[in-house]
Amino acid sequence: MGNLLRPAVLLRRGSSPQSGAHSILRTTGELNKKGVHTQPLLLIEFSMDTIQFNLPQNRIPLAWYNIAADLPKPMAPALHPGTMKPLGPDDLAPLFPMALILQEVSQEREIEIPGEVRQLYAQWRPSPLFRARRLEKALDTPAHIYYKYEGVSPAGSHKLNTALAQAYYNKKEGTKHLSTETGAGQWGSALAMACAFFGLDCKVYMVRVSYDQKPYRRALMEAFGASVTASPSTETESGRAILKAHPDSNGSLGIAISEAVEVAAKDPNTKYSLGSVLNHVLLHQTVIGLEAIEQMALAGDEPDVIIGCTGGGSNFAGLVMPYLGRKIKGQSKARVVAVEPAACPSLTKGRFTYDFGDTAHLAPLVKMHTLGSTFVPPGIHAGGLRYHGMAPLVSHVLDLGLAEATTVQQLDAFAAGIQFARAEGIMPAPEANHAVAVAITEALRAKKEGKQRTILFNLSGHGHFDMQSYIAYQAGKLENYEYPEHEIAMALAGLPAVG
Repeated sequence: MGNLLRPAVLLRRGSSPQSGAHSILRTTGELNKKGVHTQPLLLIEFSMDTIQFNLPQNRIPLAWYNIAADLPKPMAPALHPGTMKPLGPDDLAPLFPMALILQEVSQEREIEIPGEVRQLYAQWRPSPLFRARRLEKALDTPAHIYYKYEGVSPAGSHKLNTALAQAYYNKKEGTKHLSTETGAGQWGSALAMACAFFGLDCKVYMVRVSYDQKPYRRALMEAFGASVTASPSTETESGRAILKAHPDSNGSLGIAISEAVEVAAKDPNTKYSLGSVLNHVLLHQTVIGLEAIEQMALAGDEPDVIIGCTGGGSNFAGLVMPYLGRKIKGQSKARVVAVEPAACPSLTKGRFTYDFGDTAHLAPLVKMHTLGSTFVPPGIHAGGLRYHGMAPLVSHVLDLGLAEATTVQQLDAFAAGIQFARAEGIMPAPEANHAVAVAITEALRAKKEGKQRTILFNLSGHGHFDMQSYIAYQAGKLENYEYPEHEIAMALAGLPAVG
């Protein structure tokens, strides 16, 4: 065989979770006739920093966490849109399967994840926790930055966590069709995929501005078998009423919800499915935070600041609710920051009161931070954050002082997304850019103060279907938008009177 160099390698891993020191025992020289090395072993030391903190498949949570069991003050009940009285299970039965209705009002701390759903979660869960070491270096900050990356899901975002659960419960109770709304298309594509898995028909009303901005999201939904219609449409009474008053309407999530609810309410074989806002939706997302707690322990770190973008509140709640449960019990001191677009500032400029969840007033009234159900946000490219209200649960924890809220302008969000992508190699969804921007701000504050700070944020999805938005940003075609105070006041003036 001649003078063949055949290195024999033995990898020895160090004990530090933050810096995985390794050493290699490598042989050099020739082999004798028996294939034995004739030269001594050389010890080569090198160091590799740990980037990913991963859990094995058997660590997928067995149950979702319901923070309602630990809240110091209970949430206000949802109200019937006709009677203004608290809703009962029978009132919601035309829209949702009973299992989800019971989850909506449950006070149980843990709700078991069905085995079939958990098996489907195994397609991508547990999702990875990353230490953003390259971003830390680029910012020259003493802060430790971590992100939970939900973009690894087959649908590209966190939305599949609840889509699978909702499709499962609907299939189990005999539902044939699901109707829904979508903004940026992340929720619509997740539900379309879930319906394909469980053999359900899926009808999606996609906000008009996103329907035009994001054709590939629409194509993905249709590839999974969904029927997708731009909203407002001529297919429903609520859609026709909007178009009659505003023929050029860009649409909104509130309008799209009205259309989807109307379709479900008129067909006994159709149920409505919502991608955010409601308690059971946020409940299903808590797998994110439950995994993150274990992964941060693997990293040997504990977050000082936890950040998530907010539109309806689902990805934010998914990461932070398990941590807030610990905070209520005195097991965490982390600041929790909800980040919303300045163009749709429900938490920072809205009113915490009862309002309709949709524009046509077909959906129940819930107590939430709202800009008014008639509010139609501008056509910013973070389509998943263009909703007039905030999840009642997120609104409630903000009102209790357990979390704080801030805003980010569109151009600042995209700048942060580009900076993150160039450092970490992942192109975030426009919605997630808002969380990235605040994480960077917190890291720079730590640098200015000369303090080590551990930052955890939810990177809720990738931006591969949003590249037209990035093209527009790079070309200088996007602009910041601060919603005028007088227009917010006009929308708030139409709030319902609840005694």
